[in-house]
Amino acid sequence: MSPDLDSTVQTQMAVATFKLPLGRDCHGNKSMDGKPSRRRRVFVQTETGCVLGIELDSSDNAHTVKRRLQLALNVPTEESLLIYGDTVLKNDLSTVKNDCPLLLTRNSMHRSSSTPCLSPIGKDLQQGDQSGLVEILGCSDPITKQLVKDIVKAIEDGIDPIPVHSGLGGAYYFRNCTGDNVAIVKPTDEEPFAPNNPKGFVGKVLGQPGLKQSVRVGETGYREVAAYLLDYDHFANVPPTTLVKITHSIFNVNEEVYGNKHLNSKIASFQQFIPHDFDASDHGTSSFSVTAVHRIGILDIRILNTDRHAGNLLVRKIGRFGQVELVPIDHGLCLPESLEDPYFEWIHWPQASIPFSDDELEYIVSLDPVRDSEMLRMELPMIREACLRVLVLCTIFLKEAAAFGLCLAEIGEMMSREFQVQEEEPSELEDICMEARKLLDESDSWCFEGKAGNKDEFQFCMDSEEEADSTPKMVEISLNKLSNHSGFKSCNGQKPLSKLAESTEGGEAESETAKKPLKLEEYSGRVQGQVPAVSKLSGSLRNISLVKKSWQHQGAPPRESYSAGTWSGNSSVNEQLPGSASSVNLADMNEEEWVLFLDNFQKLLHPAFTNRKSASVGQSQRLGTSCKF
Repeated sequence: MSPDLDSTVQTQMAVATFKLPLGRDCHGNKSMDGKPSRRRRVFVQTETGCVLGIELDSSDNAHTVKRRLQLALNVPTEESLLIYGDTVLKNDLSTVKNDCPLLLTRNSMHRSSSTPCLSPIGKDLQQGDQSGLVEILGCSDPITKQLVKDIVKAIEDGIDPIPVHSGLGGAYYFRNCTGDNVAIVKPTDEEPFAPNNPKGFVGKVLGQPGLKQSVRVGETGYREVAAYLLDYDHFANVPPTTLVKITHSIFNVNEEVYGNKHLNSKIASFQQFIPHDFDASDHGTSSFSVTAVHRIGILDIRILNTDRHAGNLLVRKIGRFGQVELVPIDHGLCLPESLEDPYFEWIHWPQASIPFSDDELEYIVSLDPVRDSEMLRMELPMIREACLRVLVLCTIFLKEAAAFGLCLAEIGEMMSREFQVQEEEPSELEDICMEARKLLDESDSWCFEGKAGNKDEFQFCMDSEEEADSTPKMVEISLNKLSNHSGFKSCNGQKPLSKLAESTEGGEAESETAKKPLKLEEYSGRVQGQVPAVSKLSGSLRNISLVKKSWQHQGAPPRESYSAGTWSGNSSVNEQLPGSASSVNLADMNEEEWVLFLDNFQKLLHPAFTNRKSASVGQSQRLGTSCKF
C-alpha cells in the first residue's frame, strides 16, 4: 500500500524540500529590476488540510509538480490528482495564478485509510517554512494589511490567539499587542466534517459535500471572501475579509506528532473582528434601521445566503439614543453550487415590508452580474462556475423584482420554500427555473427535429451564432410553438420538491457528452457610466465565455481555461459533487444552453411577479409602510 499522503510529518518535510526565497506582489511576482518574473508561488493543500508552499516556473506542468510532491511524500504520481477550482490539472499550469491554493487529492481508485507514515528526519523538521507567519493570498485592503502586521508583532511578543468555543467549526481570535481581539481566523481544514475539525465533526476530506450538499468541505472560506468582495462600497457593512496562509501551534491537527506544540500551516479565511454588544438573537428588532435591514437583505438575495440567522448579525450600540448598527458575518454557506433553499432571518421583520428607497433602487440598478462574475474569477479563481451562475441568476431576479415594485420581504418569500406536512414545496423561484429549463429542453428537441426534417432550417440554427438577432428569434419561435401546451405554472400550483430531480435528469446525462462550448466573444464591455438594464443582461452574457476569461491577472500568463478544460487538456471535477434532489442544477448546461435558459427565465419573471401581486390581493395588509422605526 502507498504511504500516507497526508501525514503532517511528511508535510513539514515537504515544506523544507520546497523551501525557496518567497517574494510576492498583489499583481504577480516581479523581479528586483521591475521586470515580470517567470516564477509563481502556489500553496498545495492535501485533502486533509496540510499545506505546502512551492514555486512554479514556466517549464513546470502538472506532471512535474506531482513528481516533486512524490519526492517529498513518496506517493506515486498516478495515485494523485492536482485540482484547481473546477479543474483537474493534467498538463497545462498557465491558468494557475500566483498565491493560489491547489488541492492535492488521491485518485478515488487508489484511496486507502491504513497507509503507513514516513519516519521523520529531525533536521528537516527544524528547517520549517521560510514564509511569514501570516501571508495574504491575493490582494487586500489597507485595513487587513495593518491587522496582519499587528497580529504578527503580537505573536512574536508571545500573545497567543484564543480558540472560539461556539459554532461547529474551528475558529480563533487573534489579538494585537494590547491583548484586544482584532481578527477571527477560520482554517479551511477545520470546518464541519473537515479532517481536522476540533469539535468532533469529522469524517470527510476536502472537496466532498459538507453541511450543505451544494457547498463542499474546505470551501466556505472562499465564500466568506466573496461576500466581502461583492459588498461594493461597504453597502451591507461586511467586515474586511481575505484569504491567508497562516502558521501557529494553536491550530488543530487530529493526529499525534511530537505532542501538540508543532507549527501548523493552514489556509484560512481572515476577517476583521468587530467589537459588538450582542447579536440579533439577544436584541429586539424594533431598533434596527430600515436601511440596515434592506442593505443586508439585498446582499443575501444576491449571494443566495442559506444561513442568515440572528446569530450572525452583530449589533453595535451607537450614539446615546438607542441607535444600533448591524454587522453581517458568517457567509460561508452562500453561493451554493445549485439553487438551494435560503434562510433569511429578516424575512418576517416589519422593515423588510417597507418599499425600497430611491438610493437602494439606484444601487440595485447599478449591480451587474457579469462584472461581478468576472471580478470573482480574477480575485478568487478557485471559486466554481456553478456558484457564479447562482450569483448571476439571483442578481437578475433581484433586479427584475425590484423594478417590478416588489419589496424585500416579497422577494425573499419567492425564493424560500414552503414547508408542508407531507413534503417540502419548491420555491416560486425554483418553479420559474424548472419552467425555463423545460422550455429550453423542448426548444432543443424542436431544433433537433428541424435538423432531421429540414436541412436548411437546422443550418439557420447553427448560423445563428454569427448574427446577434438570430438566436433570440429562434427562441421566440420555439416559445410561440410551445405556448399552446406548456403554460407557465402558477406560483400557487402544487409540484412536489422531489420532482426537481426529474426535471434535470436528462441534462445531467447529456453533460458528459455535450458539445464543446461555443467560442463566444470575450466580454470587454467593462461597465462605464451607467450599467445596462436587466433586459439587456442576457445579451451581455452572450459576449462572455465561461471557458475563456477576459480579465487577465497582471503579471500572470494568459488564462486559456479552467472550467471545462477543453483548451488545456484539463478536466472538470464538477461530477465529484452529487446532484441533490432538493435543488435546481444550473451547472449541467453548456454556454449556449445557459444563455438561452436565462432568456427563458427573464421572460417568465413578469408573469410570476404578476401572479404574486394578484395572490396578495384581498389578504391582510402586511405591517410596513405606516410604521416608523
